[in-house]
Amino acid sequence: MKDQNPRQIALDILVDVDKNKAYSNLAINRHFKISKIDILDRKLITELVYGVIENLIYLDYIIKALSKIRIKKLNVSVLNILRMGLYQIIFLDKIPIFAAVNESVNLTKNNDYKSAGFVNGILRNFSRNRNSVSMPSLENDPVNYLSILYSHPNWLVDKWISEFGQKNTILLMKANNEKPPLSIRVNTLKTSKDHLKNALLSENLEICDGLYMEEAINITNVGNLEELECFQKGLFQVQDESSMMVAHILDPQKGDAVMDVCAAPGGKTTHIAQLMENTGFVLARDIHDHKLRLINENAKRLGVHNIHTECYDAKEIDVESFERFDKVLVDAPCTGLGIIRRKPELKYNKKAEDFIKIAELQLEILNNASKYVKKDGILLYSTCTIANEENFNVVERFLCKNKNFEKTDMNAYLPKALHTDGIGLQLYPHIHKTDGFFISKLRKKL
Repeated sequence: MKDQNPRQIALDILVDVDKNKAYSNLAINRHFKISKIDILDRKLITELVYGVIENLIYLDYIIKALSKIRIKKLNVSVLNILRMGLYQIIFLDKIPIFAAVNESVNLTKNNDYKSAGFVNGILRNFSRNRNSVSMPSLENDPVNYLSILYSHPNWLVDKWISEFGQKNTILLMKANNEKPPLSIRVNTLKTSKDHLKNALLSENLEICDGLYMEEAINITNVGNLEELECFQKGLFQVQDESSMMVAHILDPQKGDAVMDVCAAPGGKTTHIAQLMENTGFVLARDIHDHKLRLINENAKRLGVHNIHTECYDAKEIDVESFERFDKVLVDAPCTGLGIIRRKPELKYNKKAEDFIKIAELQLEILNNASKYVKKDGILLYSTCTIANEENFNVVERFLCKNKNFEKTDMNAYLPKALHTDGIGLQLYPHIHKTDGFFISKLRKKL
């Protein structure tokens, strides 16, 4: 492993996300594995990376206002150094302005020496004349104003205002830009919640119970999760509470045959197997072999033995699996608009027209998966998005064409605060303090 300046590592990650469209969380993990970094530097790197990506539109708006060179003409490293410098000046009170400027200039000298004076001029100009950058008017141009202030694309702000209203849209965007809790699921195959909490406390971690799920624990001040002894022993799995609800609502029983048609990365799959206490049979399918390997690795660490992985495209119909399974889970591919707070780059990588294509894919997969359900069996549909086109609309379209399925009550598996009378449960980050998530439970009548 190599020692590196934490700001250089943050820059490398941002360039990776910018140029290669890498997911921020995966890029961070990848760079952490190849560099020797202490916990304080890890926190700074994570803060800089997520902070810049979360506020990208706002930071670029300032750069455009102060720079005579168009953003598209800037070297990608110089652009991200400017973003990092501005983010530190605006949002990180603990870092003195002079330090933010000097560190940015030094970083520029190491990456594109001739641009050091340019970076110095932009950052010092902003630090002296912060109020000189004018914003659009909230009253006269609310979509553009909110888009810049909270760094969400105009089309998405416009869509959410029309669906949720301006007040809820602001609260949603604020929640998307906040740091989410790190939630873990107790692996009851190996330990109890009390035992795991004591083990985490012994490693000097700050913990608290989850909001909704009994096996959920939230952790703060953690460095490298994979280095924890209780992680290596398989005592827990990282999983948001919204995702934990899926297995409980599916309600797998001992001895059941269960299919997870889009299983990777395996959080829900291993949870289902855990609830079945290693009995029965869980068929976990995915289109990518490397993701199936990840499921197998997690299952081995967690002590799960009843999962069989299989590379299979959910768009293809498997005649041999017709009416073979008691429970079928479709955790469908989606736009991911419910997990922006974990992968902030998602809000920039999506387009309005994406909803049409993804909804058709989701409906196709759901229709195929329904053929694998036994009579009186359960078909559960879930996504990590908050778009009606991908959630309620898909389920309604499915039910219109498949009269042999009906919605079924989910409330017995949920805390009272989450009870619903509709065809699905929709969770929102700003309301429920979870990832944005949708779950619908359907029963096969005939």
